[in-house]
Amino acid sequence: MSRQTPLASSCLDLWREKNDQLVRQAKMAQDSGLSLKRQQLAQDALEGFRELLHSLQGLPAAIPVLSLELPVICNFIILRTSLVQGFTEDHAQDIQRGLERVLKTQEQLGPRLEQGLREMWDSVLHAASLLLELLPALHHLAGLQAALWLSTDHLRDMALLLQTLNGSQSGASEDLLLLLKTWSPPAEKSDAPLTLQDAQGLRDVLLTAFTYRQGLQELITGNLPNALNSLHGAASGLCPRPVLVQVYTAMGTCLRKMGNPQRALLYLVEALKSGSALGPPLLEASRLYQQLGDTEAELESLELLVEALSVTHSSEAPQLLIEVELLLPRPDPASPLHCGTQSQAKHLLASRCLQTGRAEDAAEHYLDLLALLLDGSEPRVSPPASPPGPCMPEVFLEAAAALIQAGRAQDALTVCDELLSRTSSLLPKMSQLWKDARKGTKELPHCPHWVSATHLLQGQAWVQLGAQKEAVSEFSWCLELLFRATPEDKEQGAASNCEQGCKSDVALQQLRAAALISRGLEWVASGQDTKALQDFLLSVQMCPDNQDASIHLLQTLRRLDRRDEATALWWKLEAQTKLPQKDATWSLPLYLETCLHWIRPSDHETLLEEFRTSLLEPRDL
Repeated sequence: MSRQTPLASSCLDLWREKNDQLVRQAKMAQDSGLSLKRQQLAQDALEGFRELLHSLQGLPAAIPVLSLELPVICNFIILRTSLVQGFTEDHAQDIQRGLERVLKTQEQLGPRLEQGLREMWDSVLHAASLLLELLPALHHLAGLQAALWLSTDHLRDMALLLQTLNGSQSGASEDLLLLLKTWSPPAEKSDAPLTLQDAQGLRDVLLTAFTYRQGLQELITGNLPNALNSLHGAASGLCPRPVLVQVYTAMGTCLRKMGNPQRALLYLVEALKSGSALGPPLLEASRLYQQLGDTEAELESLELLVEALSVTHSSEAPQLLIEVELLLPRPDPASPLHCGTQSQAKHLLASRCLQTGRAEDAAEHYLDLLALLLDGSEPRVSPPASPPGPCMPEVFLEAAAALIQAGRAQDALTVCDELLSRTSSLLPKMSQLWKDARKGTKELPHCPHWVSATHLLQGQAWVQLGAQKEAVSEFSWCLELLFRATPEDKEQGAASNCEQGCKSDVALQQLRAAALISRGLEWVASGQDTKALQDFLLSVQMCPDNQDASIHLLQTLRRLDRRDEATALWWKLEAQTKLPQKDATWSLPLYLETCLHWIRPSDHETLLEEFRTSLLEPRDL
C-alpha cells in the first residue's frame, strides 16, 4: 500500500470538508420550494462531487484515500440517479472504477482487473477482511449495485452479491426476499464522511421495491395468494404515496380476482385517498363494478377516469435519493396498473355505453373521442405496441354504429363519409386494387374490410331513413368488396393491427353474412322473396353456425311454400339447439356485433315453436 504524505493527508481533510458541504447543499436543494433554484443547487452539487471524485482518483489507491473516495462515489451516483430518474450504464462504470481502486490497494491482484463486475465484487468482498476500514463504505456501494441490478432485472447477480454480503456459503438460498431481510449493513463510524443516503436506507428501499415487484409479477401470472402476501409486505414497508397508490390498486385487483369484491373496494378507496395518480384505481374500480353488474357505478368510474387523465397533475418533486419508484418497471400495457391515455379511456367509456344499451351516451362519447383524436393532441387509440384494441378506422365504425343505434342515421352517414374520404387515399381504383395488394403493399389487403364495413353501416343508416334503394346499393357494394377478397388477403389482414382481437377469416365470414342478411331483409320488405331467398341461402353457406341466417331462410322458405326444404332446415336447427354450446374462441369487432344484433330475429325459440306447429301439421288434400 502507498503511504500518505502530510500534503496528501491535508488534501484529504479539505476534500472531506468539501464532501460534507456538498451533501448539505444537496439536502438544502431538496428543501427548497422553488423548482428552478432546487435544480440549480442540485446540479451544482453534482458537479462538485464529480470534480471531487476526479481529484481523489488522481491520487494513488490507498485505504485513507478510499475511505473518502467510496462515500463520494456513492453520493455522486445517488444524486445523479435521482436527477435523471434512473440508472444508466455510466453508473455501472462508476462502481467498477471504485472496485478497481480497491483491488489496487492489494498486491498481486492485477489479473482480477480483467474480471466482470460480479466476479470483481466477489474478489473485493472476500478480501474485505483485510480492509475492515472500508467495509461500511463497500456495503454502501454494494447497495447501489444491488439497486442497479434490480432496476435492470439482473436478479441472479443481485442474489449472488447479497449472498456474499451476508457471508453465505456457495449453494445457499437464492431467495432474494430472504437475502434482503438478512442483509445487515455495518454501521458507519460517527466521524465518517457524510452521505446523502446510508446503506440501511438503501436496504429498506430495495426490500420494498423487490417485494412490490414480486407481488405484481405473481398477480400477472395468476399466483394470487402469494401476490397478496407480497403486496401486503410492500404496503407495510418504506412505501411513498405514489407507490402506495399502485400497491393498493394491485391489491384491489388481486382481491377482485380472488372473488372478494368488498375487500377489493376498500383498498381501491384507500388508493384514491393516497395520491393524485387516480387513473389505475379508477380503471380497476370500473372492472370491479362491471364484475358486480353495477353498470351505473362502472360508467361513473370510467367518466372519472377520463376526467382524471385529462388533467395534468403537478407531481411532487422527487427526493434527491434512491427511491422505490426508480427501481420499479414501467407499467406494461398488459399490466393491471396500465390505465392508458385519455383517448383510450374515452374509447372504453364509449364502447361500454354502446354494449350496455346506452346508445345516446355512446354516440356523444364517440363524437367527443373522434374530435379528440382528429385534433392531433392525442395519439391514435391503439399504438402498435399496445395490447389488442381498435385502430382509427374501427373507432369511426363504432361511432357510426352508435349513432345508428341512437337513431341519428344522418350523423352516421357523415361519419362514414369522413372515414371513406380518409381511407380513399389508401385505395386505388378497383381495377388496380387487387393487383397492388399482391405486390406486397401491407395496408391495401386490409382496407377493403374497413371500406366494406363502412358500406354495410351506410346501408343500415339508409334503412333507418327509409331509403330502400340506397340501402340495397350500399349492401351490394359491401358484398362486391367482400367477395373479391382472396385467401392471401385474409392471411395478410390477420396480421394487421386493425382487426386486433378478431380472427380475420371469422370477421370476413360474419361481414359477408351481415351484408347478405341485411340486403335480404330489404328484399323481404319490398316483397321480393325470391331475391331474399338467394341472399339468405348464401349467408347460411358463409356461416353454417349462424342461426340468425338460418331463421331468416326458414321464414322465407315458409312464405314461398317450400315446405320440404323448410322442414329439413327446421330439423337441422332443432338438432343444433340440443347440442352443448361451445364457448367462442374468438370475438368480433364491436361495430360488427352491433350490426349483427340489428338483424337478429327477436326470439329464436318462439319462432322455432311456431314452425313446429305450422310445418308439422297435416297437409290439406
